Amino acid sequence: MIGQLHSVVIDAPDAYALATFYADLLGMEVSKGSPGDDWVVVTGQGYRLAFQQAPDLTPPDWPDPQRPQQFHLDVRVADIEEAEPRALALGARPLPGGGGDFRVYADPVGHPFCLVWDAA
Repeated sequence: MIGQLHSVVIDAPDAYALATFYADLLGMEVSKGSPGDDWVVVTGQGYRLAFQQAPDLTPPDWPDPQRPQQFHLDVRVADIEEAEPRALALGARPLPGGGGDFRVYADPVGHPFCLVWDAA
């Protein structure tokens, strides 16, 4: 092993706003940074996400291959019918796609993520 994963870093036109979205979505907390900062960190549950200011970000446009998703997070939920309206209230929006045990969304900036659950 050469090293260990320290952070997943996500570009955003407003790093603090997107960090707050993911902190609320994942039950984590903003542990470093404040509105207007170029670097904001969210921690909790043994994980760390970082957000860096990218004012000229061209977000992905799922499922357009000309502006691919680049990466996405899978967020496990116990009950999709409870989780989905809560994610939408935070600013997520549904995207096309999905399957028997996952649904696809965009965060407020346009990065895709999935809510996943164990299919019965």
